[in-house]
Parts: sequence; C-alpha cells; structure tokens
Amino acid sequence: MNVAYWIVAGLLALFYLYGGGVKVVRNREQLRPMMAWVDSTPMPAVRAIGMIELLGAAGLILPPLTGIAPWSAPAAAIGFVVLQIGATRVHLRMGDRQVALNLALLLAAAVTGWLATTWL
Repeated sequence: MNVAYWIVAGLLALFYLYGGGVKVVRNREQLRPMMAWVDSTPMPAVRAIGMIELLGAAGLILPPLTGIAPWSAPAAAIGFVVLQIGATRVHLRMGDRQVALNLALLLAAAVTGWLATTWL
C-alpha cells in the first residue's frame, strides 16, 4: 500500500503543483485558453484556488515524508475531493459537459485519501 500511495499521491501532487502554479502566476488572458471559467471568476479567487492546490500538493507529500502531522495527508486528499466536486459543478453549470478530467482527479484523490489512512 505504501508504494501505491506514493505513486498515486505523487502524480496527483505533480498535477496540482502545475495547475496551482499556473493559476498563481498567469493572468486571465493566459489562463483563458486552458480554463474558460476564469472569465466568470474574480482573479483573487483564481489565485486563491491556485494557492489551495499548491498547499494541498505539499500536504500530500510532506507529512508522510517527514512524519510530521501525518493526519494532514488524508485531509489534503479529502480537500481535493471537495475541490473537484466544486469544479465539476462549475463546469456543468457553465454548460461544459467535458468533466472526465475532473472525475478522474476526484477518483485519484479519493484513492489517495484511502491509501493515506492505511499508514496513519
């Protein structure tokens, strides 16, 4: 289970490090081709989502690596589940039915949370 956690959590963390970093450093015009929802969202909220993603990615990796606050890894995974539920709702509300990535990320986060509880 430990190897499975590191594989799934590592891939999830890499995805959110990239996605969160992009949201934090790019402007609306640069984000628009990748994320149509930024037009209807204030930029401070987009930046906040990016920071949440960066912190969540760190929360998946650092606690099991250091042994400090190990409860925060499953909490980060659960946070990503909640984030993807919200993201899926935003996409569906905007009429965008392409939510396969959101559902895959939701599933990966749920599996990561479950795997994280096996070593707590």
